[in-house]
Amino acid sequence: MELDALPRYPLLEGPTPFQPLQRLGRETGHPRLFIKRDDAMPLGLGGNKLRSLEYWLGAAFAAGADTLVVAGHTASNQCRLTAAAAAKSGLGCVILHNADRPARIEGNLRLSHLFGAEISYLGPVGESERRQAAEARVEELRREGRKPYLVGDPVLGAAGYVHAGMELLDQARARGVVLRHILLPGSMGPTEAGFLYGLVRGGFDGEAHLVSVEYGVAELAERVSRIFAGLELLLGAADRPVGSIARFTDRFLGPGYGIPGPDAVAAIRQFAETEALLLEQTYTAKPAAALLSMLADGSIAPDEPACLLHTGGTASLFEDDFYNAVLVRGD
Repeated sequence: MELDALPRYPLLEGPTPFQPLQRLGRETGHPRLFIKRDDAMPLGLGGNKLRSLEYWLGAAFAAGADTLVVAGHTASNQCRLTAAAAAKSGLGCVILHNADRPARIEGNLRLSHLFGAEISYLGPVGESERRQAAEARVEELRREGRKPYLVGDPVLGAAGYVHAGMELLDQARARGVVLRHILLPGSMGPTEAGFLYGLVRGGFDGEAHLVSVEYGVAELAERVSRIFAGLELLLGAADRPVGSIARFTDRFLGPGYGIPGPDAVAAIRQFAETEALLLEQTYTAKPAAALLSMLADGSIAPDEPACLLHTGGTASLFEDDFYNAVLVRGD
């Protein structure tokens, strides 16, 4: 199947910015640094999941759905953006969080409330229990006469990032830039697999560095490879295997998911103070820390164009506990 043949509900208003990092480049002695701004989208504070939601909503409307169901942690960007997409498109939205109800409603959760989502708390259960609860809620809604669509099919969601990979290469070429290194967060897999598929189909022959924010290298690589294979079944074989460009690392994972190490905190500050770019602790700070480290140790040479993919998540910066405990300094 051709990508353009898949049902798609438009949520973006064109390509997201591809910008040079001039001040950061001067500080690091690397004049050919760039960033792909998937945080700069017009809906719901933006972020990578809007690209996936274009296809999840396309499938939902094709199935006659009237309600989106999504599950994730209270800090989930996917839940926040599903609520935004539902509000924009006129669908209902039901969110299940695998956490206890927090004492304060802030960050992504605050926006999900503002967008009018119905929110339930499952307690601190794991991913499999969360998925089972979401499927059970879908059945309950059907019995109530509603027409729910469960958001999250990984291969369909990855289709949105096929566009992103090819879009980035087109933007770079329009500037006369041949990218050699691209860095992005490594997590659940749809964004990563779709982006890699788009890069391969777009002719990229550099290195795409997937910086784990959640899993060890083996599990991250397995997740991405499985979804990449699903995309090949859906859209046709890629020109080359995913391993031809993908490089996986968990060196910058730090204490774990959602917890930044000192290098990630330093990256948040440096990007803010040099480029007025807002990174957050869960996804974007860790690949930014990897970029700075690779510049410092020569893994990325000064004459090699490099790009950081900013996947969004800015709302997480407005969680008071994180900001006051980690980012506030004595000055």
